[in-house]
Amino acid sequence: MGIMGFLRERMGKILAFFIGFALLAFIVSEVVRSGGSFFRDDSNELAVVNGEKVPYDKFNEKLEQNSAQFKQQGQSISPQIASYLQETTWNQYLSQLLIGKEIEKLGLNVGDDELSVMVGDNNPDPQIARQFADQQTGQFDRSRYNQFKAYLQSGKADPAQKEAWNNFVKDLIEAKKATKYMTLVTNGLYVNSLEATDDYEAKNKLANFKYVSLDYTSIPDAKVTLTDGDYSAYYDAHKASFKTPQELRDFEYVSFNAAPSKEDSAAVKQQAEKLANDFKTTPNDSLFVQINAETKAPLAYQRKGSLDPKLDTTMFSAAKGFVYGPYLENGSYKVAKLVDTKTTFDSVKTRHILIDLASAGGDDNKAKTKADSIKKLIQGGKSFAELASTFSADKGSAAKGGDIPAFDANGAMGAGQGNLVPEYTNAAFKASKGEIIVVKSQFGYHVIQVEDQKGSVKLVKVGVVDKPLTASSKTQTVAYSKAQGFLASLTSDNFEAEAKKEGLKPRTAEDVTAIASGLPGLDNARDVVRWAYKAEKGDITDKVFTVGDQYIVTRLTEIKPKGTLALEAIKKQIEPMVRNEVKAKQLKEKFDAAINGGASIDQVAQKVGGKVVPVENIVFANPIIPGQSAEYKVIGSIFGSAINKISKPVDGTQGVYVFVVNGFTNPPALANAIKQKEQINQALLQRSQGLVLDALKDNAIVKDNRAKFF
Repeated sequence: MGIMGFLRERMGKILAFFIGFALLAFIVSEVVRSGGSFFRDDSNELAVVNGEKVPYDKFNEKLEQNSAQFKQQGQSISPQIASYLQETTWNQYLSQLLIGKEIEKLGLNVGDDELSVMVGDNNPDPQIARQFADQQTGQFDRSRYNQFKAYLQSGKADPAQKEAWNNFVKDLIEAKKATKYMTLVTNGLYVNSLEATDDYEAKNKLANFKYVSLDYTSIPDAKVTLTDGDYSAYYDAHKASFKTPQELRDFEYVSFNAAPSKEDSAAVKQQAEKLANDFKTTPNDSLFVQINAETKAPLAYQRKGSLDPKLDTTMFSAAKGFVYGPYLENGSYKVAKLVDTKTTFDSVKTRHILIDLASAGGDDNKAKTKADSIKKLIQGGKSFAELASTFSADKGSAAKGGDIPAFDANGAMGAGQGNLVPEYTNAAFKASKGEIIVVKSQFGYHVIQVEDQKGSVKLVKVGVVDKPLTASSKTQTVAYSKAQGFLASLTSDNFEAEAKKEGLKPRTAEDVTAIASGLPGLDNARDVVRWAYKAEKGDITDKVFTVGDQYIVTRLTEIKPKGTLALEAIKKQIEPMVRNEVKAKQLKEKFDAAINGGASIDQVAQKVGGKVVPVENIVFANPIIPGQSAEYKVIGSIFGSAINKISKPVDGTQGVYVFVVNGFTNPPALANAIKQKEQINQALLQRSQGLVLDALKDNAIVKDNRAKFF
């Protein structure tokens, strides 16, 4: 009774202890599985390189900069592009970190005088020269650069601009240090006369020979039995090629299609047909497009050739109010209406004077006032060309009196001359011939004079309403239910059997990296990859993944750790090469028997059922046999063989070869070894930076945690 009473009194505390202990054990196991720790804050630890932590926020700042630059080029960032940008940024960051450590060890620096030259106005760093290049000539605009520096030093400069400039200069300094480091490395490169002579002969010594070959395909795969010894022999001979710089994973998956059905397509088309009827009668076309279109775009006049092909051939011959569609394009049903047409000039010729903010001390009002004053001076009879030469920030056009090449309604100035900004183009097309106007753009205030307006062109204003073709909830539910049913039927060893029973063909994703975003046939499968890097070999996912219009069920089949892969991990991958090696042994035996009883290569060919092929003028540096692929081993053997002697069988890429060298044609003696050395040295210099970075990465100890963040 005493024991029972004791337990009753303390049962709450005992249960709390065991529940707490169980929760703690669960949390610890999850922390261990994810690589975390109670004793250190690794929530911001993207990677550790040679013991130095790489903070996620610092890396992400650089990634966002690269992404912003990409967007400025007018490109959208898809999951694949995002993955590419992330990998590129990582390689940049890692390279800078590793080279930075080497620079620090060597004590390399950039002195004040050196920096003064780099950012000076006489001969600045090439990156500065490109940033301040004249738009017309492409040459460095010294006066524009000086104005910018004066603006920065004034008290009116935007703090964000100052910070951006300071960061730019810091990057220049780091780049200069890296250049010094690479110069130290490359200064140690040396090409001797023997290397120059060997290179010259490899490119100019000619070989003439005959050969007979037996292709590996001449032996059916079914007649070749591969043993463990065959695999081991190939693996041991090529072990260096099975080294991986990072962990890789393989998994198989089946997908259940949830793409729109015929019924779904018919339903969306019916909606589009109703929109077409409403579009015909709407009193406000622009508002109708903004309310009903999935892709909302302002209505604008466009010339022939700028519309979608289907519309381009229809709208320029249609009457105002004509409605075209519904038609299916890029996964959407679309309806288009010809809202308006007009005829305008084919091209406009102008000249301008640009007043930028830097020349006005960063003050927008002062810049506009200055532009208005110049306009009045021109209207009063002052020379436009002289004022352009004196005041225009666009030095390329200023040297030509402000002249700008003729441009069309889209601002295009002709092949290789670029486009004008929309503000300039639109204003020039609206103005009258001879009129002087002031227009603001991203570059400042333009004082524009319209000199000429030529030709005529028809423009159309077309409104487009689109309805994406998407799967209905019924279609999605049916596909998802099938995926769930398949998942429920799986055990640890029946994945292939169940897939076959359901008429499904598993697909394999091999050598998937931890930061991969897509899989074969699947564009955005990041969730699947994250699962794969938390799973153990043989694990089946505990949920159905949604990837685009597919439902996915996966099983992890292989974990390939960083370093030299084990034979079992690459056995399937090397099987074709191992089979060819076994075939090569059989073909060599066939050749050996023929050579023993044959006095010439023609007799050898006759005995093996092959034919003799003559080849002329092959050089060592280009080891390709006409009609075959590159055969490095065969060509190397030819250049090391005696003349008129039947060779031993040589196993190549496509099959086994036996050859006879007819002769060599030696080139004239090398007359200028210095020039040959320079060519070789130049090739070494071009490769050196990449090789140095590869060596630093190979020797670095890197713990990469990017998969936890992306």
